[in-house]
Order: sequence, then C-alpha cells, then structure tokens
Amino acid sequence: MSRNPKKPTKSKRLKLALTERDKWKQILKEVEKAEAPVSVLHAITVNLIDGTSVDINIQDLLSEGVEPAYLEEEISRKLKELDGIVEDVDFLISIEHVAKAIQPATDSLLKNL
Repeated sequence: MSRNPKKPTKSKRLKLALTERDKWKQILKEVEKAEAPVSVLHAITVNLIDGTSVDINIQDLLSEGVEPAYLEEEISRKLKELDGIVEDVDFLISIEHVAKAIQPATDSLLKNL
C-alpha cells in the first residue's frame, strides 16, 4: 500500500499595511531613548522618589530658540545634580521629528535600489 505524502504548503505571510507613522513607531521601539539627540525628543518626564513628576517640554524650548547643544548640556547637568532624588526619567520621542531627520537620508540611500 503506497501512501501519497502531502506536499509541504508554503506559509502565507501576513502583510500589514502600515502608515508612515506606524512604521516609525516600530523603528523607535528599537531605539535606546537615552541616546536620542535632544532635537528629536518631544518631552522628558523626571519622576522623583517622593512621587512627584517634572515635565520638560523639549520642543517648546527649542521653538523658543534654545540651542539643542545647550539644552542637552543643561538637562544632563541638572539630572546629575538631582541624581539622589530621581527615581527614573521618561524620554518621549517625537516621531515626526525623527522622520524628518532620517527620511531624507533613507530616501537617498534607497534611491538606487
């Protein structure tokens, strides 16, 4: 008695229709936020051990004319000063600013493919 083995079936891959924003969200999940340049941050929330939080709106400061290098230096200095009372820091990345910064370079690299 001969058995007719089943042919292996190819798995069908699910293609997701992601928006540009969704694509950048997915990419940003892989980024180490503490290493992100200040110009792509939306805000920083400093959570203190007493339960209070301090919000720093980075984009507002940049739009007021504060230089990114100066802002980054001041934030680092202040966080070092407050190290003993800081529980953690949340970095909120601006997807739009990351896309604006990276998309032209990505387009340039991929144009000849």
